[in-house]
Amino acid sequence: MRNAKQWGIAALAAVAGFALVNFGNIASSIVVMVLVVAFFLVLTTPVLYPRSLSDNASRVLAAEKSVPLVYWRPGCIFCLRLRVALLLRGKKAVWTSIRQDSAAAARVRSVNDGNETVPTVFAASEHRTNPDPSWVLTQFV
Repeated sequence: MRNAKQWGIAALAAVAGFALVNFGNIASSIVVMVLVVAFFLVLTTPVLYPRSLSDNASRVLAAEKSVPLVYWRPGCIFCLRLRVALLLRGKKAVWTSIRQDSAAAARVRSVNDGNETVPTVFAASEHRTNPDPSWVLTQFV
């Protein structure tokens, strides 16, 4: 996460320089900077994800609905990539944050050699870590 923050700061500085050079005045640059900061905040918060349930409730709901169960973490760019790739279908999947439930984090560690690598997707009887979005789409019934 620390490395992601450093990249975010570097990207913000690059956008600031770009805005100042191309727009030529401070007021326009400030507007661009505010928009970029708002964009980064949306990307790193759980706004794009449905409300997270507990691990047990998530397992039951995913089984009832016959949809994939996705374990994710706020600020994870790979989770965001999967969420955006699934678009409307992604809302039908069950999303569980490993930061909000220690049992969810333990399940992710149990299938990833002790690491909390996300996104980890469970569908039917198999699981995949950081799967290709096309595979996840095929898991919807």
